[in-house]
Order: sequence, then structure tokens, then C-alpha cells
Amino acid sequence: MATTLPSPPKVGMVSLGCPKNLVDSERILTKLRADGYQMSPDYAGADVVLVNTCGFLDSAKEESLEAIGEAIAENGRVIVTGCMGKEAELIQARFPQVLAVTGAHQYEQVVGAVHDAAPVPPSAYLDLVPQARDDGRDLKLTPRHYSYLKISEGCNHRCSFCIIPALRGDLVSRRPDAILREAEKLVAAGTRELLVISQDTSAYGLDLRHAAYPLKGGGEVRADMTDLARNLGQLGAWVRLHYVYPYPHVDRVIPLMAEGLVLPYLDIPFQHASPPVLRAMKRPANDAKALDRIRGWRAIAPDIAIRSTFVVGFPGETEDDFRYLMDWLEEARLDRVGAFRFEPVEGAAANTLPGAVPEEVKEERYARLMALTARISAEKLAAKVGRTLDVIIDAADAVGGASGRSMADAPEIDGEVLLRDTSGLQPGNVVRVLIEDADEHDLFGVPA
Repeated sequence: MATTLPSPPKVGMVSLGCPKNLVDSERILTKLRADGYQMSPDYAGADVVLVNTCGFLDSAKEESLEAIGEAIAENGRVIVTGCMGKEAELIQARFPQVLAVTGAHQYEQVVGAVHDAAPVPPSAYLDLVPQARDDGRDLKLTPRHYSYLKISEGCNHRCSFCIIPALRGDLVSRRPDAILREAEKLVAAGTRELLVISQDTSAYGLDLRHAAYPLKGGGEVRADMTDLARNLGQLGAWVRLHYVYPYPHVDRVIPLMAEGLVLPYLDIPFQHASPPVLRAMKRPANDAKALDRIRGWRAIAPDIAIRSTFVVGFPGETEDDFRYLMDWLEEARLDRVGAFRFEPVEGAAANTLPGAVPEEVKEERYARLMALTARISAEKLAAKVGRTLDVIIDAADAVGGASGRSMADAPEIDGEVLLRDTSGLQPGNVVRVLIEDADEHDLFGVPA
């Protein structure tokens, strides 16, 4: 007579916020799968639902609270983790039904809470054989062909508008040999693009005193952004650097882009350009030097794409400050720009600064900035018409259409390359594309 094995509990996941949170979600689900749990794609099939929250801005907190409320209404058995875990009392006061609340990257605590809420039935057949993927990879929440690679947690900066250090602590870097082992496994399992993330990628290894660690195949690698990037670039996948704080040593990464080891792409959160505003933000305030460095980077790697984010309506920002920022953007001609209107965040030092900017002024400045950067983007993309670019395919249909990204485009946040007359393309393919047209954000082309 056949033995009927007990059905394992199923876990649902709602993951909010930045890619760093997404990596946390992947690690949590991977550990739960190894412990015998199955994943549920919907509320109805889940024995317990995890909500991985974002708490960076008040609007993000409200989105997280709405997600918790929806999960409770749809399922009823909810565990909360992530950045808003620091505000457990607020969450439990609003949603007393929540089973447990844990903080950001507290993997063992959230896994323990799941074990308490939905224990795996004991089985002599399964208890010593944890369920794992056949290929040995972690469970992924991104497509197979690209993966986020987190290299550190926390941040040592104390920007006046930010509470990330309070949520995630000071910088804690991973060992470079461990990062490279993870990257090698990802590439072996089909990853064609590694997206390097952290709170401050430029500071990587500072807490480890940039020590050298032995590599499995011989040699060693230092806990340093440049050394790590060089080694990642030898794995055969695209390597894209995110959240790069503009320290002077970032200049050493640019030659790696010229050599083709790292994508010619930098995600640098400049935040503003006006020196008085930058000082109030507790950010580097030498805008002229930043422009000189951008010119130097472009001289070494002419195709470098620079993405950045900016805050409008920061306390004390005058019309002159904003015009200074607009003039700076006109000269810098960044490739990709995002912006957000300043929001007071509970616990941020900026909340006590004088000179609050009225909401209608924030909106007007935001609209002006986005119109300027859209024009610059359209001009820069128009200059690519007639060129042939490498494009990584994200999706393809059965009638000859496909979408992908050039080296200048990160997934989810940047533009796309939309293709016609394709045949046999699969996600993860890297193809040469003749660019035929462009708009403010996207390129259009055909396989070359």
C-alpha cells in the first residue's frame, strides 16, 4: 500500500519597496522552501501570508499598511517583516490580528514566526531531506535571466532626510568570496545580468578594512568595490552597479567599463545640486566637481549612462536653489532621472529644518524638472537612432514582437528597446539591434 505524505503548508508573499527588499524576500522564501514549505501564488491557497514592507517614506508606509490590511482581509493569517518592522506597535495597534512583526533582514526571526504559525507536519520521509531546487539555486522572484546581487546591508551616512540607518543599521559588508560564489551559481543557473545592490555600493568593504580573501580556485579578492566589480565582470554576465555614492574612488571603476568588464552604467543618487540644499541634506556639496567628474567619466567611457534621483521641495529650497538645480541638469545631461517631492519621514532630522516648501510649489517644481529631463532624455535617445546596440531580451511573443533593454537600461526603472520582425528570441538572449526610432524614454528597432 502506498504511503501518503502529509501536505506541506503553503506560504504567500507580498514584497514591497526596493530591490534590496526583494532580495530579502528571496532569501526568506528559499529558507522556507528548504524547510519543507510550498509557495502559494495567491491569498486563497496560503496557510500564512508574509508582507515584506517598505518604510522609507510616509507614502511607502501607507502602501505597506494597505498591503497588510488587504492580506488580512483576503487571508487573515499574516506575518509582517521588513523596514516597517521597526514600528511594530503601530502595526499591531492598527492590525491586532497580525501574527508576528519582525524587522528588516531578520531572516531567522521571520522564518521562526512562520514555523510557529504554520508548522510543517512531521514526516519520517521528509524531515531529514529538506526540499530544494534541482539546480541548487535560491528561489527567485525575478526572471531567470537577471538577478539582484546584494553585497552589503546598512549605511554609515546620516543624510538628514533618510532613516535607512535607523531601519537597517550601519554598513555590514558581505565577504567578497561569498558574493562571488553566489554570483557564479547564479550565472551557472542562467543569469545573464547581475544587478549589484546595497544601500551604499561605493562603501563596500569599508567595515572589513578592504581585507583580501582567498578564492576557491586560487588567488584572492579584496573587499573593495573595484576589485569585486572586476571579478564579477569575468563571469560572463552583464554587471550593473546600483546605488553608487560619488566617492572619489568611483573613478577607478570607469576603466572597467571601457574594458567591457562592467556595463557603462552608474546609478548615482546626487539628490540635488545647489550647495546650500546639499549641506542641509548633509550630502557632498561640490556640484562643480561633480560636473568635472562626469565629463571625465564620459571621456573614458563615452557610452556611459548615468541615472540619478533628485528631491524637490526640500526644506529651505528657494526658487534660486531650484533654478540652480535645473541649470546643473541642463549641463550634466544625465541619461535617466527620477525625482520625488520631499516628504517628512518620522525620525528624519530634516523634519525640524525651517523653510517648509508649500505643496503646490513642490508640484510645480516637480513638473518643471520632469519636463526638462524628459526633453534631455528624448534628445539623447534620438542620437542613438541609426546605431546598432546590444540588447538583452526580457520578453518575446509569437508574432515577431519583443522587448528588451540596452546596456543603458536597468529593469523596472529605465526604458526599453521595443523590437519588430524578430524570430526565435527567448528571455536572456543578447542580440544586436539596429535602432530605428526613439521617444522620450524608449528605443525602437529591428534585429541587425
